[in-house]
Amino acid sequence: MRRIVGIVLAVVLMGGVVAAVLAGREADDKGTATKTVRMVIGSEKAEYFADPAVVKALAAKGYTVKAETSGSWAMEGLDLKGYDLAFPSSQAPAVELAARYRVHGALPRPFYSPLVVVAHRSAAQVLAANGLATLDTGHRGTLTMAALLDAARHDRTWQQLKGASGYGELSGTLFIASTDPESSNSGALYLAAASYVANGGRVVSDKGGLDRTEPVLRKLVTVQGAQQTGSDAVFRDFVSGAGNPLVWVYESQVASLLAGGQKPGDLVVLYPDTTVDSDHTVVPLTDTGRALAELLSTDRELRRLAVRHGFRPQGDTSEFATDTTYLKQRLTGVRQAPVPTSAVLHEMARRARG
Repeated sequence: MRRIVGIVLAVVLMGGVVAAVLAGREADDKGTATKTVRMVIGSEKAEYFADPAVVKALAAKGYTVKAETSGSWAMEGLDLKGYDLAFPSSQAPAVELAARYRVHGALPRPFYSPLVVVAHRSAAQVLAANGLATLDTGHRGTLTMAALLDAARHDRTWQQLKGASGYGELSGTLFIASTDPESSNSGALYLAAASYVANGGRVVSDKGGLDRTEPVLRKLVTVQGAQQTGSDAVFRDFVSGAGNPLVWVYESQVASLLAGGQKPGDLVVLYPDTTVDSDHTVVPLTDTGRALAELLSTDRELRRLAVRHGFRPQGDTSEFATDTTYLKQRLTGVRQAPVPTSAVLHEMARRARG
């Protein structure tokens, strides 16, 4: 009988220990519990939010992020019910989304990135020899946008440029590859910069401006044929050697590549003398989404990680420390073009696509 009682007591005690352990684990889980944040983001930010260091930093602040990618302009066609925030790559589509979902107040802009052109060294040297670019170093220079538009108007080919005959990859019509301006932010901002130059240094704001700039913008786009809807794929094609010799991308994509230890020997970064900044702008759809957006803007660790992924944090250019062999730490000598309203930009993209 005593043995039976002893066994029963042992089982009870063991059960108590197991219950205590489970309770402790439950308490620990509550202590480190995270809020799950659902978001739709531009593809160029996918690596940032997938970075284990970013995941850890967000978890330390109580957040788990589930991110889906979309072209920034294509977000307008999505049903965002059940999401906490949308994070397109510039302010114009963000403003449209904010109006659609009745989001009031200032829209957080944690970081930004200027648009640049990446070129293979052979292409950059030929452009420089023909007055379309100047080179500061073997890996960095400036693209002359007016000269580029003039080449587009006259359907200039690589074969017509002196020095191009020595490079078999430089053939056919001279153009910069970009993403689809009707669905992708980077493609739309290409038109914004080009239209500003084509319109005599004035932002396109009416039908007259659209009519004046349409012919050259159409040439910039239709020569490309089918276009990608996300900048990530276009940049990866270029890095792999499969893409066009000139590609319009975010500076952040180049900076992230360099920060990861890759330094392609024939990569040249050309800063257009007239370009646009891509202000990565958050549209908070819930209080949780707004809290996360503010954290991205203010948390020192998250800002540091944003720099590691090539983004320039708002408010302090000194945080953007890069290998200046390829990139400019300060954007001196680069003119920032105003971006047309979303309605004008949509119409511009529609006309350019033909």
